[in-house]
Amino acid sequence: MRLGLHLPQFRLPTTGPAIAAFARAAEDAGVDDVWVSDHIVLAPGSRRPPADFHDALTVLTWAAAATERLGLGTSVLVAPYRNPVVLAKSLASLDRLSGGRVIAGLASGWLAPEFAALNVPFRHRARRTDEAIGICRALWSGAAEYRIDGQLIRDAGIAPLPSRPGGPPIWVGGNSDAAIRRTARLGDGWHTTISEPTALSERLTALDAALAAAGRSRASCAISVRVRTTARELEPRLPRLRELGVGHVLVDHLEIVPTDLAAELVRLRALLD
Repeated sequence: MRLGLHLPQFRLPTTGPAIAAFARAAEDAGVDDVWVSDHIVLAPGSRRPPADFHDALTVLTWAAAATERLGLGTSVLVAPYRNPVVLAKSLASLDRLSGGRVIAGLASGWLAPEFAALNVPFRHRARRTDEAIGICRALWSGAAEYRIDGQLIRDAGIAPLPSRPGGPPIWVGGNSDAAIRRTARLGDGWHTTISEPTALSERLTALDAALAAAGRSRASCAISVRVRTTARELEPRLPRLRELGVGHVLVDHLEIVPTDLAAELVRLRALLD
């Protein structure tokens, strides 16, 4: 089972050197990938999400520069917040500069006031997410023709292309029926925050049905679970997650940066091996 670890991006003050040191410790411990979350503009004093929140791709680029092999994931970028061409360009550059290490977790978002602050229509977020995924895949494959809001754009590609042909894998985030259908239609993986086994089993049944309707099988879709936990709390849950076919666990650690980081990373790596 693959192990992801959330970077110290929010909730507590952090520094560039601290993020780099955390990423290097994760790489040294055999963690497979590090991850960031995405919020751009929040109410002063907000606690959910916390108001102190570094930009997702800036933090991930910082971690990329400090490491050599560590995967780089977004949990998740809210696709409608950004122009889809800018989104495709940013992820392509990060993938190219890092040597093909990006996992593009994308979703439609949920925080209506943030959409309003960014002047993005909340009611159109699903359509804009689907469009963004299509544009990313087209541009990453070298296309110079695509549609935005129904308008045909010609002779407008990006270069350089991502390191990997076709670009980074896209893991669709979200727990809803709509997110599951989007995964089946457009995603290389499903990235969920549901880790309780009974609830997860129900959602996986829905995913299997959606994949079958799209002419796909579970083998074509990575299953990733994000859970806020510690090694001790995660251990009893892992056997059931394995039985359900989860192949990747993203640990958003309760302590953000564990007191004994190296030892906790060793414990987590041993649990998932």
